Amino acid sequence: MNGPDPVYDGTGSGGQVVNRDLRVSDAEREHVGQLLQRAVGLGMLSLGEFTERMDTALASRTRGELNSVLVDLPGVRLIGEPATERAAGHGKPVPLPQPGHAAASGLAGVVQGGAIRPRMSGVNRRGNWQVAPMLRVNSWLSGVTLDFTQAIMTTQVVEIQVDDYASSLTLVVPQEATVDLDGLELVGSSVNNKVRSGPPIGPLHLLVHGRVRFGSVTAKQPFMAHWRRLLGQ
Repeated sequence: MNGPDPVYDGTGSGGQVVNRDLRVSDAEREHVGQLLQRAVGLGMLSLGEFTERMDTALASRTRGELNSVLVDLPGVRLIGEPATERAAGHGKPVPLPQPGHAAASGLAGVVQGGAIRPRMSGVNRRGNWQVAPMLRVNSWLSGVTLDFTQAIMTTQVVEIQVDDYASSLTLVVPQEATVDLDGLELVGSSVNNKVRSGPPIGPLHLLVHGRVRFGSVTAKQPFMAHWRRLLGQ
């Protein structure tokens, strides 16, 4: 017995045929999240639009639902489409890079998101580490410190998806950075935001969401920055 016939997704570009009802994976949801992050960095989406679309992407189950958040963004290959795109005003296909490959411009060439999954361990990322547009932190009985003060950023907005149990997450950010912790679901946990929460007017805005069970999340500036502020320097 044959499966369902491919159905044209009317939101697709270049008249491509995709099957709207096929299930999507976590990797596809993550890639779409990265595209939305890049769209914010390019000024195509506001932070409010980004949040709404990320909620839709994370809850999506099919290609049709997931592609709905990308349809009005130029230069994006929808999930399930071949790696070509119709150039605006021309009939010639323009190849798009695959997810994870570098691109000079547009939304297609996005670095794959990072994942931090310690178990009964301590993880520290400091210095000139490369920050992906989306980070996943899944820790059990662990301590994680992410220091963004000297990190190499690819976008202004960085999403951090948290799923922690009996762990601590510490975010160290530059003085001009902002951090939004309002999207966290807490179960027997605590949140302490010692920096500005928004709007994202500086070079870095951390958007943190997910679940924290019997743990803690802290956002702060470096120790010396705190003392300089107290001394009025």
